[in-house]
Amino acid sequence: MKEQHISTKFTVFENQNELSSTERKFLQQAIEARDKAYAPYSSFNVGAAVVLASEEVFVGNNQENAAYPSGVCAERVAIWSAIATIPNGIIKQIYISARSDKTSVDRPIAPCGACRQAIAEYETRQKEPIEIYFTGETGRIVKAHSMNDLLPWMFDNSMLS
Repeated sequence: MKEQHISTKFTVFENQNELSSTERKFLQQAIEARDKAYAPYSSFNVGAAVVLASEEVFVGNNQENAAYPSGVCAERVAIWSAIATIPNGIIKQIYISARSDKTSVDRPIAPCGACRQAIAEYETRQKEPIEIYFTGETGRIVKAHSMNDLLPWMFDNSMLS
């Protein structure tokens, strides 16, 4: 038996002022999408902005349903909108912002497991890393440099052959 360690790399920004003006612009688009989310059951609103290599931006927000498994997360809405519109688009960055109508969200909210797997699929397909920025309503912003930083043992198409 051999014990091994996995390390990941993140950049943490104390607030939006530490982001570049371009990063702030893209995060603002995620915030605006978040504020239009349909989350009447959880009261937890999430917005995402997907930035392609062409710098086109596609936004999405969570869409809930009374039959809970039928809802869809913001990240997947934005990704699928981007790839449905530009099938060979290369995703460079994803910005995510979350807030709750019930409590203050003052810490970074990372993508859920299903969204991590969806992002991993596109990172594997395009053979280029996707930077993921995530935050709450206020406070720090975390930047993962690749999906490998959030999901180091990801399931990908190589496991199907």
